[in-house]
Amino acid sequence: MPTLRWTTPNSPEGHESALIMASRFEVRSLKDVPRFFLNSLAAWRQVRKAPGCFGASLVARPVKRTFQTLSAWESREQLMTFVQTEPHRSIMKAMRSTMSDSTFVFWDASVADLPISWAEAERRLDEMATKEAQER
Repeated sequence: MPTLRWTTPNSPEGHESALIMASRFEVRSLKDVPRFFLNSLAAWRQVRKAPGCFGASLVARPVKRTFQTLSAWESREQLMTFVQTEPHRSIMKAMRSTMSDSTFVFWDASVADLPISWAEAERRLDEMATKEAQER
């Protein structure tokens, strides 16, 4: 499983907490995997320069058609600025039709706990996916 290790674009020094976001995307078909993966690399280049990003990682599970992201942000505003900035904005719109499922979870954590473990992120993603399935 290809993993882009935790990278720290901006030091959290001087901050006590961070907004954590974990996401899981499942594409509809194996034929969508290469396109999603290439687009995720473009977004990865963007996040490595994003103001307010304390760290990020990505895990790709191509055979399962699944991609997961984990990131830490100075604030929700900084995260939303990243989401609405190119190339992420166009990637998000272009890939929407290829998604069979997506899950997002947000929580606050101490910057002393960074980087957040993938085990913790996956636990929270699984809990959120279960909750969302029960609400359908």
